[in-house]
Amino acid sequence: MTVLVTAATGQLGRLVLDHLLARGVEPTSIRAGARRDPERLSAYAAKGVEVVHLDYDDAETVTAAMQGVDRVLLVSGSEPGIRVPQHQNVVDAAAAAGVQQLVYTSAPKADDTTLVLAPEHKATEELIEASGVPATILRNNWYTENYASDLEAARATGTLVSSAGDGKVASAPRADFAEAAAVVLTEDGHVGQVYELGGDEPWTPAELAAALGEVLGRDVELREVSTEEHVAILQQAGLDEGTAGFVAALQTNTREGTLADSDGTLSRLLGRPTVGLVDGLRPLA
Repeated sequence: MTVLVTAATGQLGRLVLDHLLARGVEPTSIRAGARRDPERLSAYAAKGVEVVHLDYDDAETVTAAMQGVDRVLLVSGSEPGIRVPQHQNVVDAAAAAGVQQLVYTSAPKADDTTLVLAPEHKATEELIEASGVPATILRNNWYTENYASDLEAARATGTLVSSAGDGKVASAPRADFAEAAAVVLTEDGHVGQVYELGGDEPWTPAELAAALGEVLGRDVELREVSTEEHVAILQQAGLDEGTAGFVAALQTNTREGTLADSDGTLSRLLGRPTVGLVDGLRPLA
């Protein structure tokens, strides 16, 4: 069995490589796709992992990387607005190569949510279904690491600014989601499944502020603001108007409950509880 991990130079991709190796997959059975900077994977190459050029925007590199592959992890692209055609290249190549399983990292409830990031994920899921490639969909909730900037702001100001109201987030560290991906890539019985993955204990902004305070060893005050105020604060901090609006929209989504659900699927795949908020934030401090 040969496993291809796309976007393997990214944070999630490298963690998946780690977990595949930890699960006993032979390094020579792992192919790591690098869009750029393949030297970042030199430590894996030294272990026997095959490092190949794979650029989502270059269909020829995707097709070449897919040859002889049995299972593929499609890590969703990181550039909103162009992800669907990028993913199309991977799906088409997987179909042409006769891949036995395509695993895709999607978004929570991608087919029925107001989450601002969801439309491209929904479109990709539809591409995969139409292709006929056997697939597993991993609808990953938020990574705890997404709050690294909040931790730094809290370190500097003792404040967490939020326009998310009492909305909850079922986050888990990126490593938990990476391990789940390694599980479904190395075990049978996951083809055809759509997994909603989230941390065991969804938390509110107030609980995030308390967790930040515990990790930093100082009091952290929650400052609740309106969406408009939040956009202004983000722009004052240096974000452009579009980025500030996008971040605020995600806070609105959180307030609406789009990231709140967790049914325990992630912990069942892992065979253990997910890592909690405080322990997930500690490595960032």
